[in-house]
Amino acid sequence: MAIVPVENRRAEVVRVAARLFCERGFDGTTTRDIAEAVGMRSGSPFYHFKSKQEILAAVMEEGLVAGLPAAETIAASVLPPRAKFRALVRAHLEIVLGEGHDFIPVLLYDWRRLTPELRARVQVLRDRYDQLWQDVVNELSAAGLLKSDSAVARLLLMGAVNYTVLWYKPGQGSDLEQIAEEAVAMFVGPEA
Repeated sequence: MAIVPVENRRAEVVRVAARLFCERGFDGTTTRDIAEAVGMRSGSPFYHFKSKQEILAAVMEEGLVAGLPAAETIAASVLPPRAKFRALVRAHLEIVLGEGHDFIPVLLYDWRRLTPELRARVQVLRDRYDQLWQDVVNELSAAGLLKSDSAVARLLLMGAVNYTVLWYKPGQGSDLEQIAEEAVAMFVGPEA
Protein backbone atom coordinates (compact mmCIF):
# COMPACT_ATOMS: atom_id res chain seq x y z
CA MET A 1 0.00 0.00 0.00
CA ALA A 2 1.50 3.33 -1.10
CA ILE A 3 1.63 6.17 1.40
CA VAL A 4 0.10 9.35 0.01
CA PRO A 5 1.82 12.57 1.13
CA VAL A 6 -0.29 14.74 3.45
CA GLU A 7 -0.26 17.69 1.00
CA ASN A 8 -1.65 15.47 -1.76
CA ARG A 9 -4.44 14.23 0.53
CA ARG A 10 -5.39 17.83 1.32
CA ALA A 11 -5.42 18.70 -2.39
CA GLU A 12 -7.51 15.60 -3.09
CA VAL A 13 -10.02 16.60 -0.39
CA VAL A 14 -10.31 20.06 -1.96
CA ARG A 15 -10.72 18.68 -5.51
CA VAL A 16 -13.32 16.10 -4.49
CA ALA A 17 -15.17 18.58 -2.28
CA ALA A 18 -15.34 20.99 -5.22
CA ARG A 19 -16.93 18.32 -7.40
CA LEU A 20 -19.41 17.28 -4.70
CA PHE A 21 -20.32 20.88 -3.78
CA CYS A 22 -20.85 21.59 -7.48
CA GLU A 23 -23.04 18.52 -7.97
CA ARG A 24 -24.99 18.57 -4.69
CA GLY A 25 -24.47 22.04 -3.23
CA PHE A 26 -22.77 22.86 0.04
CA ASP A 27 -25.79 21.95 2.15
CA GLY A 28 -26.32 18.68 0.26
CA THR A 29 -22.76 17.48 0.86
CA THR A 30 -21.53 16.15 4.19
CA THR A 31 -17.94 15.79 5.32
CA ARG A 32 -18.68 12.06 5.44
CA ASP A 33 -19.54 12.23 1.69
CA ILE A 34 -16.23 13.97 1.01
CA ALA A 35 -14.26 11.50 3.11
CA GLU A 36 -15.89 8.50 1.44
CA ALA A 37 -15.26 9.90 -2.05
CA VAL A 38 -11.58 10.39 -1.17
CA GLY A 39 -11.30 6.99 0.50
CA MET A 40 -10.79 8.36 4.00
CA ARG A 41 -12.46 7.72 7.30
CA SER A 42 -15.29 10.13 8.05
CA GLY A 43 -13.29 12.32 10.44
CA SER A 44 -10.09 12.40 8.38
CA PRO A 45 -10.82 15.64 6.48
CA PHE A 46 -10.62 17.38 9.85
CA TYR A 47 -6.91 16.56 9.92
CA HIS A 48 -6.58 19.17 7.14
CA PHE A 49 -9.51 21.50 7.90
CA LYS A 50 -11.23 22.72 11.07
CA SER A 51 -14.71 22.62 9.51
CA LYS A 52 -16.72 21.98 6.38
CA GLN A 53 -16.77 25.77 5.91
CA GLU A 54 -12.96 25.78 5.78
CA ILE A 55 -13.11 23.12 3.06
CA LEU A 56 -15.52 25.38 1.17
CA ALA A 57 -13.15 28.35 1.51
CA ALA A 58 -10.24 26.20 0.30
CA VAL A 59 -12.27 25.17 -2.75
CA MET A 60 -12.94 28.81 -3.60
CA GLU A 61 -9.33 29.82 -3.01
CA GLU A 62 -8.14 26.98 -5.24
CA GLY A 63 -10.31 28.20 -8.11
CA LEU A 64 -9.13 31.78 -7.77
CA VAL A 65 -5.47 30.78 -7.42
CA ALA A 66 -5.81 28.62 -10.54
CA GLY A 67 -7.33 31.48 -12.54
CA LEU A 68 -5.10 34.34 -11.42
CA PRO A 69 -1.87 33.55 -13.34
CA ALA A 70 -3.57 33.42 -16.75
CA ALA A 71 -5.66 36.51 -16.01
CA GLU A 72 -2.59 38.43 -14.77
CA THR A 73 -0.63 37.50 -17.88
CA ILE A 74 -3.48 38.56 -20.15
CA ALA A 75 -4.10 41.84 -18.30
CA ALA A 76 -0.39 42.70 -18.47
CA SER A 77 -0.09 41.83 -22.15
CA VAL A 78 0.28 44.38 -24.95
CA LEU A 79 -2.64 42.96 -26.89
CA PRO A 80 -5.15 45.42 -28.31
CA PRO A 81 -8.09 45.94 -25.89
CA ARG A 82 -10.58 43.78 -27.82
CA ALA A 83 -8.11 40.90 -28.16
CA LYS A 84 -7.18 41.22 -24.49
CA PHE A 85 -10.85 41.11 -23.49
CA ARG A 86 -11.43 38.06 -25.67
CA ALA A 87 -8.41 36.28 -24.16
CA LEU A 88 -9.66 37.09 -20.66
CA VAL A 89 -13.17 35.84 -21.44
CA ARG A 90 -11.76 32.64 -22.97
CA ALA A 91 -9.47 32.01 -20.00
CA HIS A 92 -12.36 32.59 -17.59
CA LEU A 93 -14.60 30.20 -19.52
CA GLU A 94 -11.92 27.52 -19.19
CA ILE A 95 -11.66 28.09 -15.43
CA VAL A 96 -15.45 28.01 -15.04
CA LEU A 97 -16.36 25.27 -17.52
CA GLY A 98 -13.24 23.18 -18.12
CA GLU A 99 -13.34 19.53 -17.16
CA GLY A 100 -12.62 19.11 -13.47
CA HIS A 101 -12.91 22.85 -12.84
CA ASP A 102 -15.66 22.86 -10.24
CA PHE A 103 -14.03 25.47 -8.02
CA ILE A 104 -15.41 28.73 -9.45
CA PRO A 105 -19.00 27.48 -9.84
CA VAL A 106 -18.86 26.65 -6.13
CA LEU A 107 -17.62 30.17 -5.42
CA LEU A 108 -20.44 31.64 -7.49
CA TYR A 109 -23.25 29.68 -5.90
CA ASP A 110 -22.09 29.00 -2.34
CA TRP A 111 -20.39 32.32 -1.53
CA ARG A 112 -22.98 33.19 1.13
CA ARG A 113 -22.33 29.92 2.95
CA LEU A 114 -18.95 31.19 4.15
CA THR A 115 -18.58 32.73 7.58
CA PRO A 116 -17.67 36.44 7.51
CA GLU A 117 -14.09 35.58 8.51
CA LEU A 118 -13.65 33.03 5.72
CA ARG A 119 -15.39 35.30 3.23
CA ALA A 120 -12.90 38.06 4.07
CA ARG A 121 -10.01 35.64 3.47
CA VAL A 122 -11.31 34.57 0.06
CA GLN A 123 -12.27 38.16 -0.82
CA VAL A 124 -8.59 39.13 -1.00
CA LEU A 125 -8.10 36.79 -3.98
CA ARG A 126 -11.47 37.68 -5.45
CA ASP A 127 -10.59 41.38 -5.34
CA ARG A 128 -7.32 40.71 -7.23
CA TYR A 129 -9.21 38.79 -9.92
CA ASP A 130 -11.96 41.41 -10.16
CA GLN A 131 -9.37 44.20 -10.48
CA LEU A 132 -7.81 42.48 -13.49
CA TRP A 133 -11.22 42.41 -15.15
CA GLN A 134 -11.83 46.04 -14.21
CA ASP A 135 -8.52 47.07 -15.76
CA VAL A 136 -9.46 45.38 -19.04
CA VAL A 137 -12.96 46.96 -18.94
CA ASN A 138 -11.28 50.34 -18.47
CA GLU A 139 -9.06 49.68 -21.51
CA LEU A 140 -12.12 48.77 -23.58
CA SER A 141 -13.77 52.01 -22.53
CA ALA A 142 -10.67 54.10 -23.25
CA ALA A 143 -10.52 52.56 -26.74
CA GLY A 144 -14.17 53.50 -27.36
CA LEU A 145 -15.29 49.85 -27.47
CA LEU A 146 -17.46 49.97 -24.37
CA LYS A 147 -19.72 52.79 -23.26
CA SER A 148 -18.83 52.40 -19.57
CA ASP A 149 -15.79 51.68 -17.46
CA SER A 150 -17.77 51.25 -14.26
CA ALA A 151 -17.74 48.39 -11.81
CA VAL A 152 -21.35 47.73 -12.83
CA ALA A 153 -20.22 47.08 -16.41
CA ARG A 154 -17.60 44.63 -15.12
CA LEU A 155 -20.16 42.86 -12.95
CA LEU A 156 -22.61 42.57 -15.84
CA LEU A 157 -19.91 41.22 -18.15
CA MET A 158 -18.66 38.68 -15.63
CA GLY A 159 -22.19 37.74 -14.62
CA ALA A 160 -23.11 36.90 -18.21
CA VAL A 161 -19.98 34.80 -18.66
CA ASN A 162 -20.45 33.08 -15.28
CA TYR A 163 -24.04 32.18 -16.13
CA THR A 164 -22.73 29.75 -18.77
CA VAL A 165 -22.29 27.31 -15.87
CA LEU A 166 -26.04 26.77 -15.92
CA TRP A 167 -26.47 25.99 -19.61
CA TYR A 168 -23.18 24.90 -21.17
CA LYS A 169 -22.89 21.20 -22.01
CA PRO A 170 -19.56 20.02 -23.49
CA GLY A 171 -19.99 18.60 -26.97
CA GLN A 172 -23.51 20.02 -27.36
CA GLY A 173 -23.75 23.23 -29.30
CA SER A 174 -21.05 25.89 -29.10
CA ASP A 175 -17.56 25.19 -27.83
CA LEU A 176 -15.63 27.53 -25.53
CA GLU A 177 -13.97 29.35 -28.45
CA GLN A 178 -17.35 30.11 -30.01
CA ILE A 179 -18.84 31.20 -26.69
CA ALA A 180 -15.89 33.52 -26.06
CA GLU A 181 -16.26 35.12 -29.50
CA GLU A 182 -20.04 35.50 -29.09
CA ALA A 183 -19.59 37.11 -25.67
CA VAL A 184 -17.04 39.59 -26.99
CA ALA A 185 -19.21 40.44 -30.00
CA MET A 186 -22.23 40.94 -27.73
CA PHE A 187 -20.42 43.36 -25.43
CA VAL A 188 -18.09 45.25 -27.77
CA GLY A 189 -19.45 44.47 -31.23
CA PRO A 190 -18.01 42.38 -34.04
CA GLU A 191 -14.35 42.64 -34.90
CA ALA A 192 -13.74 45.47 -37.34
